[in-house]
Amino acid sequence: MKGVMIIGFLLVVCMVEVMFKPIEAFSCEDVTKKVTPCYPYATGAAPEPSPVCCNGVKQLKTMGATSYELCNCLKTITSTYPNLKNAAVVALPTICGVSFPFTVSKTVDCNK
Repeated sequence: MKGVMIIGFLLVVCMVEVMFKPIEAFSCEDVTKKVTPCYPYATGAAPEPSPVCCNGVKQLKTMGATSYELCNCLKTITSTYPNLKNAAVVALPTICGVSFPFTVSKTVDCNK
C-alpha cells in the first residue's frame, strides 16, 4: 500500500512539472524579434503597421519584463536604426492598441 502511495505521489509531481512551464528569462533579443516586423512601418516604407507587427508589440506586455527593462531595450533598438521615423515609433503602441508607462523613442529617459 505504501508503495502505491509513493508512486501516486511521484505521478502527481511529474504532472505538475509538465503543466507549469518555467518562467523564461527576459532578453532584449526577444524584444527585437517581436518588433522586427514593424521595421517597414517605422521607416516609412509602409503606411501602417502590419498585423504581425502589432501582435509583436502587444506581446511585449506579457514578456515578464519590468517597465524599466522594456524601456531600455526599446530605446536601444530605436537608437540602433538611424533611419527610423521618430513619429512612427512614438505612435506605434497607440496604433497597435497598447499603452506603455513610457514613450517609445530614441531619447526617452527610462529612469522617469
